[in-house]
Amino acid sequence: MAEFIPQIADPRFNELVGNTFEIEELFDGAIWAEGPAWSKPQQALYFSDVKGCTLYRWTEKDGTQIFRKPSHFSNGNAFDANDNLITCEHGNRGISLTTPNGEYRFLVSTLDGKKLNSPNDVVVKSDGTIWFTDPPYGILSDNEGKQSPSEIIGCYIYCYDPKTDKLNIATFNTMRPNGLAFSPDEKQLFVADMSSVEFNEDGLHHLIVFDVDGNKLKNRRDLAEINPGIPDGFSIKQNGVIFCSCEEGIIALLPDGTELGRFILGKLTSNCSFGNDEQTLFITCSNSVYKLTMK
Repeated sequence: MAEFIPQIADPRFNELVGNTFEIEELFDGAIWAEGPAWSKPQQALYFSDVKGCTLYRWTEKDGTQIFRKPSHFSNGNAFDANDNLITCEHGNRGISLTTPNGEYRFLVSTLDGKKLNSPNDVVVKSDGTIWFTDPPYGILSDNEGKQSPSEIIGCYIYCYDPKTDKLNIATFNTMRPNGLAFSPDEKQLFVADMSSVEFNEDGLHHLIVFDVDGNKLKNRRDLAEINPGIPDGFSIKQNGVIFCSCEEGIIALLPDGTELGRFILGKLTSNCSFGNDEQTLFITCSNSVYKLTMK
């Protein structure tokens, strides 16, 4: 691994993020890498190549191997408490579950008989409910899914309960929701709202936050405007520090939106996820996957 020097914007950076940093490129064969998710029981990283329609698995021992191809244009991934892999699939316009022994089953793709747009990113709450975003990127063209008309009026955040097989809209109050993560106490849900992909200067490139009220979200607030580029996926440490993707790498932010510093990767960065502990951050970045070690 190579030494990596961050750009520090706030003196609290070293205390809250780290003092020494090393980076290692694990893979560089993707078209558009996304959706990193770490399985602690398996000691394995799963990630998607959305445009390559492939789901990969990486371990220290075996490196990167194809886990599923075609992957139905998989994007975001997350693990539940039973080490089941939950995957957003643009191609199927829904989310799936894969057990640790490889059994695959599809969970949900419709609301009131209407197809979802293209579920993008996903997070599992401690009560087992699955929360995901549903922007249109998988139905705008055949590059990340299949070009199709939207059957849903807008792009919402959903809460799916696998125990009851019930899907509900958690909030209508988003334009193009993408990445999402719960606060450590799960009382808040942070979301990337990034409509500037389609609407340029008139669109949003913001991190926003909601209060969690059962299976609903309320009290939307803008947290930070991400520049350059857009927020996409992100992860949150137990101390509340947010590691958010942007055009040039990863931005570290306090829960109130204050910028602590940046890790400049020089590539359009899509997402990140912690490994065994909060000293290891896996980053998907254009065609590559990196491991950032923070000590």
